[in-house]
Amino acid sequence: MKSVPLTAYPRTAVRRSAVKKLRAAQRVPAVIYGRQRSPQNLELQLKALEDLIHHAASETILVDLTIEGDTQPRRLALLQEVQHHPLSGRPLHVDFHEVGADERVTIQVPVQTTGEAPGVKAGGVLEVLLFKLKLRGLPQDLPEVITLDVSALEIGKAIHIGDIQPPPGCEILGDKALSVVAVAAPVTEEEEKAAEAAAAETTAAEPEVIREKKEETPAEGAEAAKAEKPEKAEKKK
Repeated sequence: MKSVPLTAYPRTAVRRSAVKKLRAAQRVPAVIYGRQRSPQNLELQLKALEDLIHHAASETILVDLTIEGDTQPRRLALLQEVQHHPLSGRPLHVDFHEVGADERVTIQVPVQTTGEAPGVKAGGVLEVLLFKLKLRGLPQDLPEVITLDVSALEIGKAIHIGDIQPPPGCEILGDKALSVVAVAAPVTEEEEKAAEAAAAETTAAEPEVIREKKEETPAEGAEAAKAEKPEKAEKKK
């Protein structure tokens, strides 16, 4: 994975109101942490961060971070996590994990496919069962994505973790028997009808909860009448 240059600035705004003003000024709060240093609060220019994410294959990015005024001007770090606004998608906060060039790290790498599976041509459905794979290696050896060629997949066949050749210097972690990509058989009309009928039966079998109004017992009615008598007596007086 090739490192990408990015500039960051020390951040003093930590309270909610101050961070809100920071975001209004087109800045994004961030933090960098690692084994050798205490966590440090940073801020980034929103446009620079959005450009970085837009041109990357995933949000797991190796950055050559320049921190203004820092004693160590350049620090190698992984863009570990980006928090986005649920509606606008705008970056709200960034976590950087500082790493050494000779330090083996573990990251999640997205999976993408290439080619056209014969099983799909025959009516099957291509299913991506694992959207990310866990890889371990030196930062410069880690790929941005794992691309799987599905051009040999027939119906009922799959590519497992153990079938994937890892990039040089990297190790793919996880159960080797797990399927990553598979071609499933097409669902027949009879199977669709059977599934719909089963769903309809399940819905019909659910009991309807009816809350009945509690009937007043004679004893309760008598007690209520007694409670009303003193009020009537007071009105006569």
